Amino acid sequence: MEVKIGVQHAPREIVLETELSAEELEKAVTDALTGKSQLLSLTDTKGRKVLVPTDRLSYVDIGEPSTRKVGFGAL
Repeated sequence: MEVKIGVQHAPREIVLETELSAEELEKAVTDALTGKSQLLSLTDTKGRKVLVPTDRLSYVDIGEPSTRKVGFGAL
């Protein structure tokens, strides 16, 4: 699942691929915004962790589930 996170006062958005479902992502964002945690914490498909302070969140765009790409494209 592709996730785009907008951060206040940052010129670029954070884009990552995660194995979480849309429901799990929505719950994580909701928990962060309702004050249950002060950080939005997500882990991408390569095991890297992204932490964003909830007071700096501008938007979270939850995309479509990613499909496996087949072909001779650039790696």
